[in-house]
Amino acid sequence: MNYWKALRLSFFCWLLVCAQAFGQAKSVPERLGYPANTKLLIVHGDDLAVAHSVDTASFDALEKGAITSASIMVPCPWLTEVADYAHSHPEADLGLHLTLTSEWKSYRWGPVASSNQVTTLLNPSGMFWDTTPAVAAHAKPDEAEREIRAQLERALAWGIHPTHLDTHMGSVRATPEIFDAYVKVAHDYHLPFLALKAAAPNPRLSSAISDKDILLDAVVIAAAGLPASEWKNFYRNAISSLKPGLTEMIVHLGHDDAELEAVMGISNDYGAAWRQRDYDFVTGWDFKKALEENHVVLVKWKDLEKVLDQR
Repeated sequence: MNYWKALRLSFFCWLLVCAQAFGQAKSVPERLGYPANTKLLIVHGDDLAVAHSVDTASFDALEKGAITSASIMVPCPWLTEVADYAHSHPEADLGLHLTLTSEWKSYRWGPVASSNQVTTLLNPSGMFWDTTPAVAAHAKPDEAEREIRAQLERALAWGIHPTHLDTHMGSVRATPEIFDAYVKVAHDYHLPFLALKAAAPNPRLSSAISDKDILLDAVVIAAAGLPASEWKNFYRNAISSLKPGLTEMIVHLGHDDAELEAVMGISNDYGAAWRQRDYDFVTGWDFKKALEENHVVLVKWKDLEKVLDQR
């Protein structure tokens, strides 16, 4: 199993056990004012601030209504550009893609918190570890929480008011203790966060979650190794298979240009060509047609935030 396949498997294992269904009196669609059998979908772009190409593609998709949400990697170099966009587009649904890993070979980043306060989050070169298992092996939960809070406070200081929290490479689920910190910070700042209902409860992981929290019913993300020829079929099938409830479709947008090829490579999983294909599909007619034919209602994390405010 290659690295990206292992990462995806780890991510979905977390999603499937991170929270139990609490038997809420109302379903998520009902809490948002829709009939219980409504198919709600957040179309979400990851990795804002990692590169200019990712930013421009994501901004364009947001403005076209092709995606309804995106999230920001605060430690990354293009944060200023994202902050400028957030200021000029206050309606944009922008969350934080909490970042405890730095995966690209020749393009790395480190913490927002002072390095001497988060030493267990750093590799020998002073950058974040490159995999989530490495975070699990080394990171102390209190230092992970310190970095998570630092990223949130940095965003707020730059005038970005996040609509939700999620996680880069599933890194906040590296250990149950780090996951607890993630949920605690979300509660402290009254923000919805990415977590999925599960048929089988896991008390250790779900103990931090309140029955007032809004949990997703499903997440859709293209698998590592997906052939380019299967791109449209994957997304069409995913949309036609949506069930009533709340689903998030995670896409990785970018333009296949010199910058992104230098950062991520041409043919790598989640690299430049991958991101161009995701951009082309979500901004194209096939995507809109599939949503309409399957009676999918698009929503934002901002909508979930409003429900939390009504508690």
